[in-house]
Amino acid sequence: MMPPRRQVPGRPDALSRLLEEVGPRWAGDIRGCGERVKEAYLPWLAAAPKEGYSVRRDVAYGAHARQVLDIYRPEGARGAPVVVFVHGGAFVRGAKEINAQMYANVLAWFARQGCVGVNVEYRLAPETPFPGGALDVAMACAWVQTFIANHGGDPTRICLIGHSAGGTHAASYAFDPALGYLGSHLACLVLISARMRADVLPENPNAAGVQAYFGTDTGQYERCSPVSYAAASSLPTFIVNAEYENPLLDLYGLETAYRMSAARRCAPRYLAMPLHNHVSIMAHFNSGETELGEAILDFFARACP
Repeated sequence: MMPPRRQVPGRPDALSRLLEEVGPRWAGDIRGCGERVKEAYLPWLAAAPKEGYSVRRDVAYGAHARQVLDIYRPEGARGAPVVVFVHGGAFVRGAKEINAQMYANVLAWFARQGCVGVNVEYRLAPETPFPGGALDVAMACAWVQTFIANHGGDPTRICLIGHSAGGTHAASYAFDPALGYLGSHLACLVLISARMRADVLPENPNAAGVQAYFGTDTGQYERCSPVSYAAASSLPTFIVNAEYENPLLDLYGLETAYRMSAARRCAPRYLAMPLHNHVSIMAHFNSGETELGEAILDFFARACP
């Protein structure tokens, strides 16, 4: 059996070979490939260390049943940096835990590194259209800023991470002037495989989800897209994409990074993760591979010197 083309510290060769196999097929079968990736990571995540932190689940930050969050507190945490995570799901599905290990793996890994982790759930379309997701992120961040000290966190050091549609909501909260938040409460922002531009192009496998959230009037999409306002932001921002991304998301990520760089208000960091796809880029947290996690911690530390 041939060795993987890129051996990554902490990543089992079997997972590297799977990522190599799945990668070129990703765009043609996102659902099927995604299920394969989730299933492959499950045993590695299940075997990961679970000690050194406690979890408080389903803390309400709003009145809706989905306006809840989980808190991952390292043992002895006091004044610890805070990582807030917002899951994806094409605007119409998803949860803070989508199986026995994801997305708990993300906050567990950060808790093991000494951060207080917050895993946020939010209302979905079509029940809650634009800008409902961003409003929920704003509510969750306001809750964190007010109460996280009670759980060992430092309210002045909050890093918000959004994946996929969760990245859209996080970016809207941080960038869209019409919403009025402009990333209040945040020290920095990390956008992983985020949809920065609303579209219903034929290449978009989640066009129905975009339409459910942003509406049927495509003439409003530019106004609703976070990329339209990113250049005005001075919030430290880290943009991450997978090598095998849902179609166009990597281009939108690069466009956002370019616009922010050209505006010279801040110097965004950009990272493309080789071999990874739209699912594995989150599934790999707490599996032994640490490249992205360590890059986020370094970015966070530089944003809060």
